[in-house]
Amino acid sequence: MSRSAAVVRTALVVAALASAALSAPQAVAADRPEVTISAKADSLTRTLARQDPQAAAAATVCGTGYALNKAIPLPEGTDPGMRLATLFSYTNGGKGCAIMDNNVGASRYMSLKICKVDGTGCDSDTGNFSQYAGPVYVSSIACAKVTAKMGTSSSSLFINYASDYVFPCN
Repeated sequence: MSRSAAVVRTALVVAALASAALSAPQAVAADRPEVTISAKADSLTRTLARQDPQAAAAATVCGTGYALNKAIPLPEGTDPGMRLATLFSYTNGGKGCAIMDNNVGASRYMSLKICKVDGTGCDSDTGNFSQYAGPVYVSSIACAKVTAKMGTSSSSLFINYASDYVFPCN
């Protein structure tokens, strides 16, 4: 190999390494996506999103354009620091998506279901999950009914939550 070819090759290697070093921060930032929080989100939702941004950012599994609408610590009435699961709801226009985050740290039976207010158009995700159940979708969020269950099995539940108020009713 001629000396000039070696110089060119070395320059290309240096340029490639420099390019990789400069793009690394963007790759790291992409690993930590930030979630858009709806202007209608309550203070508890905003607090939970700040405390666990990676879980709240799970909206990315819903698809593009979803904003965090509500975060509910489960079982209902539990101190947010002692929650076993967190139900996250996201909106995108009139459509909705939900995920139930497993805060136990071990695989558990989980079931998440959303239906339109009239009980039709249901979507569900059920199984044993170590991270989250969902995403599940609803095409019309107005008062969509949400059911979230978690336990050691389907017959031994420690969370059995149902609500018409996870998504806005207007």
